[in-house]
Amino acid sequence: MSDKQVVLGTELGPLADNERLKRESNFLRGTIEQDLKDRVTGGFTADNFQLIRFHGMYQQDDRDIRAERQKQKLEPLQNVMLRARMPGGIISPEQWLAIDKFATEHTMYGSIRLTTRQTFQFHGVLKPNIKLMHQTLNKIGIDSIATAGDVNRNVLCTTNPVESELHQEAYEWAKKISEHLLPKTRAYAEIWLDGEKVEGHQDEEPILGSNYLPRKFKTTVVIPPQNDVDVHANDLNFVAIADNGKLVGFNVLVGGGLAMTHGDTATYPRKADDLGFVALDKTLDVAAAVVTTQRDWGNRSNRKNAKTKYTLDRVGTDVFKAEVEKRAGITFEAVRPYEFTDRGDRIGWVEGIDGKHHLALFIENGRLLDYPGKPLKSGVAEIAKIHKGDFRMTANQNLIVAGVSKSNKAKIEKIAREYGLIDDGVSEQRKNSMACVAFPTCPLAMAEAERFLPQFVTDVEDILEKHGLEDEHIILRVTGCPNGCGRAMLAEIGLVGKAPGRYNLHLGGNREGTRVPKMYKENITDAQILEDIDALVGRWATERNDGEGFGDFVIRAGIIAEVKVSKRDFYA
Repeated sequence: MSDKQVVLGTELGPLADNERLKRESNFLRGTIEQDLKDRVTGGFTADNFQLIRFHGMYQQDDRDIRAERQKQKLEPLQNVMLRARMPGGIISPEQWLAIDKFATEHTMYGSIRLTTRQTFQFHGVLKPNIKLMHQTLNKIGIDSIATAGDVNRNVLCTTNPVESELHQEAYEWAKKISEHLLPKTRAYAEIWLDGEKVEGHQDEEPILGSNYLPRKFKTTVVIPPQNDVDVHANDLNFVAIADNGKLVGFNVLVGGGLAMTHGDTATYPRKADDLGFVALDKTLDVAAAVVTTQRDWGNRSNRKNAKTKYTLDRVGTDVFKAEVEKRAGITFEAVRPYEFTDRGDRIGWVEGIDGKHHLALFIENGRLLDYPGKPLKSGVAEIAKIHKGDFRMTANQNLIVAGVSKSNKAKIEKIAREYGLIDDGVSEQRKNSMACVAFPTCPLAMAEAERFLPQFVTDVEDILEKHGLEDEHIILRVTGCPNGCGRAMLAEIGLVGKAPGRYNLHLGGNREGTRVPKMYKENITDAQILEDIDALVGRWATERNDGEGFGDFVIRAGIIAEVKVSKRDFYA
């Protein structure tokens, strides 16, 4: 392989070292097995530090005690975070009880974390328990293949318990897409499940390629009018188009993404482009065509510009679309009409068209743990012991108890209330606020997010009440760094961590999740941010049009410029 990359006649530069790492990994095996046996360190060394990501894990340490351990001449308390692969976020009660047991007995923190990727994470798994973790999941039909690394990650699907038949069809497609785009290497089974090594076996990756993708790749299936998966945060999105309640095909959106780098104007968040409509029988062909086009054309020289959004801006959306059509053997039809009106979860009980009942539980920050006087994690386990339907994790970090019969409804609500899983006093503002994990476990965090959010939301609630807007809400999101996990770049108010106690303040997203906000002020404290929010909400209360959301107001009032084209407008 050449040490330089050329795409469509243009040289992009020398290959990044990650390309060497993947090429030399023997299809993601590396020397992970040998590293597991090394008890001198609690972590993974050399290339394996990166390779375990393809197996769904990130190496972390507890940053709260890092300095103290250094004083004691100890290495950081190395552990891993695992993210499960759960297409569409559906999990059975039996599976839930098994992950609850593992989290209780074999993690440092004892919690289950629901994520914005519609799955769960274990945090704080020490090296001796890693293999046990994978084997425990495998026994209940769960894995963590390709939930991190340069591959297609967990496929999201709108969690819609009301339109049950349409949701079931969309969910089945989310599973099919996930399976179709998975790595084919046997490395996961060999390392973690003691899978048999076949002599002379040659791994092949017909879609991902032997060097896998240039960067992470995210896919969703979404059912309008709910945009609960935030399509514009993802590389590839299939927007469900129904006719008389039956799924007939998808509009295909490509090139969304929220990550950026502080101080680097060549990086920016970007909305996805709508390529057109495809019939159901072409769905997998189109998924593979988009992925292989990005595989071959994505930037393998500069990882900061390696995502699909930059490929589209570099080669042109029309050129990318034509290549996808060629590879898939299709011609996109015109975009079918659709509209997003909301992206929050319907907290509380709803009844589906099938007569089943569904209880959406608000889980602040997605963290399920037994808090003093509020044993949330135990409460979900108690529900799992009697629930006959399934659980659905949402992309907004909440949990739906789905498929509840009328006869079981009162019993489940009683448990939920006893364990603090239902709180009638939770405000609309709190329900529409979200944060990434950040400190103490995320190595990329520059500022607090999850631990910062609850009190900050209380302060914003006070501001809303002060201005007579206590029943209103603003889509508020906090992320501890500019990598986008908390999806702050699709919020009406987005805080992006810059340093401990300091954030960049972005304004101007909308409630539908179809507009990127723009930076209003840089590197300011939470006290300064609250002063600005107070002043802006005061104006919103007196100057807004009927039903006008905060993000729409700040643009109409000229407080912030609208970001129409990210590459052009985001830093202007």
